Amino acid sequence: MDNSFKKNIPELSASLMDRLKEVGNTRRIMKGEVLLQEDAPVYSIPILLSGAVKVNQIEEDKEMLLYYLKSGDMCIMSFLGGLYGEKSKIKAVAGEDSEVLLIPVNQIGELLKSKPEWTEYIFEVYHRRFNELLEVIGAVAFKKMDERLLAFIRRRAEVTGTNELEVTHEELARELGTARVVVSRLLKEMENKNIVTLGRNRITLV
Repeated sequence: MDNSFKKNIPELSASLMDRLKEVGNTRRIMKGEVLLQEDAPVYSIPILLSGAVKVNQIEEDKEMLLYYLKSGDMCIMSFLGGLYGEKSKIKAVAGEDSEVLLIPVNQIGELLKSKPEWTEYIFEVYHRRFNELLEVIGAVAFKKMDERLLAFIRRRAEVTGTNELEVTHEELARELGTARVVVSRLLKEMENKNIVTLGRNRITLV
């Protein structure tokens, strides 16, 4: 765990990493496993050591992707929920096999007081997530669905580090808040334009 931790969060000092390792616990999660459920109590704050985690918002029977967590990222939504004793407003699901470091919420206050670097890290992550949420809002408000779909695929490829994505049309539709038939039609158009190639539950960026 030590090597993984140091490799994936190199911007943090050795003293802060040691402290986080002391208070936290590592956990392996498999692709598709729910890390944090919506409306559930927040007992710990996940920091991603490897892999990718999807953070979604759910409203009734609709689901929309807010952002991805990749190595070195922390879920700022769970941090805020844990800090203020609120239930989770998001659902976090492993997009691939991943490893996370779970920091108990009862350690948040002590870390903020004793480790200024931890506070800087929190603000840095918050800044990234805020910009990503603005992009989501802008995409929903101003971009056509084909643009949103291609941006989504490219972002997922960036996060996972591969142009070959294992994903169903149904999953894409759910996370973009549209119908599966719309996604299938747009993907076929992209394939005809040689932007992607399609396989069974597989999309490859050309």
